[in-house]
Amino acid sequence: MIGVVADDLTGAAELGAIGLRYGLRAEVVLDGKPGREAELVCMDTDSRSCSSEEAGIRAASAARSVIAAGAKWLYKKVDSVLRGPILSELEAMLRELRLPSALLVPANPAAGRTVYDGQYFISGKPIHETSFRLDPEYPRSSSDVRELLGGGNDKWLQVCRVGDRLPPARIVVGEAASTADLQYWSRQWVSSILPAGAAGFFAAMLEATGHQPDSPAENPKGPQPERELFVCGSASQSTRDFIGDMRARGVPVFGLPSSLAQGAAFTGAGRDGLAEQVAMAWQSHRRVVLEIGLLPVSNSTVARGLADRLADLAYAVLGRAGEAHVYAEGGATAVALARRTGWKRLKVVRQLASGAATLQVAEQPAFLFTVKPGSYAWLAEVCTGA
Repeated sequence: MIGVVADDLTGAAELGAIGLRYGLRAEVVLDGKPGREAELVCMDTDSRSCSSEEAGIRAASAARSVIAAGAKWLYKKVDSVLRGPILSELEAMLRELRLPSALLVPANPAAGRTVYDGQYFISGKPIHETSFRLDPEYPRSSSDVRELLGGGNDKWLQVCRVGDRLPPARIVVGEAASTADLQYWSRQWVSSILPAGAAGFFAAMLEATGHQPDSPAENPKGPQPERELFVCGSASQSTRDFIGDMRARGVPVFGLPSSLAQGAAFTGAGRDGLAEQVAMAWQSHRRVVLEIGLLPVSNSTVARGLADRLADLAYAVLGRAGEAHVYAEGGATAVALARRTGWKRLKVVRQLASGAATLQVAEQPAFLFTVKPGSYAWLAEVCTGA
């Protein structure tokens, strides 16, 4: 078994889908023990928004759980643009596993996310000049990798170029601008090093340990749900484009009351009334969309609360309509919905696209749950319902 510790649900699902493509039976676990049949277990700690101390505790606990379940080696999945208390989680896992160092390769060149000359770029543009500068929780005000990680002295944190020998630092960040660079760093791995990073480096690690991407994506077993519910908790441009396209296609779109952005309560009566409208729309439409429906919120606490309210609404809708294929975008929204519904173990059944995975709910197999990061776009086949 291979173990993954991820700081959000979309990251855990993304790596689970990669494992599926490499022929591994993959499972995402939000709570409890992994299943015995899984060959790849991805634990979601939901820790990106936690304090450094709490994030470290959760990461160490997840590492301990996966090792106890039989994992032969672990991978720490981090946000590809370095959001969250990453260093605290890595340090906690190193202590738990009694390892001397971690090799962190956050770049994901296939998605246009590269690191070179100590700087982070999105499609060739410094990250602090992109929309990530407006992130409500972790605004990117610099492109310097050391600054993005929170700094540290050279003996503890070093950034290395491809071809450099690994220094004796506690955390080594490997630059990468191509798939070949990711493969180079995977060849530097030994069992005394904790590998960490984004999806691209994990795929390179699988190949370096003898796995090959020759297995077709598995399709969900049995009849698929007729109804589709999209839960859009991101304020990214790709989300706005998707919602505009759905409206143009005549798909019903429902947003949260605008008063919630000013701190108003989402009362049971208000939630249930809106849920009834959504359920009625399903009588004449196969697909409906729920969105936050508000201007981007800069306050991280308010933004997190809105994701919870959106999950509350989605849960109320599902309680009225029964089984459905639920599509959720944005890690906070996806995990809030999964926890609200009580879903704890999710079998990975399809890699829909880079960053997007379809999961089957162990507790309720009639439900399918497709998740992706908010900054990624949905595939055309999802948008058209093909």
